[in-house]
Amino acid sequence: QGQLVESGGGLVQTGGSLRLSCAASGGIGRSNTITWFRQGSGKDREFVGGIDWSGSTDYSESVKGRFTVSRDNAKNTVYLQMNNLKPEDTAKYYCAASVSSVVTPRPEHYDYWGRGTQVTVSS
Repeated sequence: QGQLVESGGGLVQTGGSLRLSCAASGGIGRSNTITWFRQGSGKDREFVGGIDWSGSTDYSESVKGRFTVSRDNAKNTVYLQMNNLKPEDTAKYYCAASVSSVVTPRPEHYDYWGRGTQVTVSS
C-alpha cells in the first residue's frame, strides 16, 4: 500500500524559509505525480504546487516565485522549498500522489495522501 510521510514543518518568522520533505514508499515512485496542498484553519484544501514524472512543475499563483518543488528519485522523496514566507502561508501542508502524468490542482485526482506537517509563519 502506498505511503507518503511529510516532514520539515515548523515555526518561522515572516520572510524566512523552510524545506518540506515528502518520503514515498509502497509502490509510489518516479512515475507518479506528487503535489503539495495546504489547508489553513477553517479553509478548504488548496493546491500549492507539484511535479510530474518528467520533472515538470506547476504552482499556484499565490506561491509562484517563492516556492519550488523538486524530487530526488534516488531517495524517492519530493521537496517543497518555501522562501519569503508570509503569515498567509500558515497551514498544514500535505503531499499527495497521483497516477496522472501531469500536475492537476484538484484534490480528488489524487489517490494517496500523507498526514501533513504544520507550517506556522509569525508576523
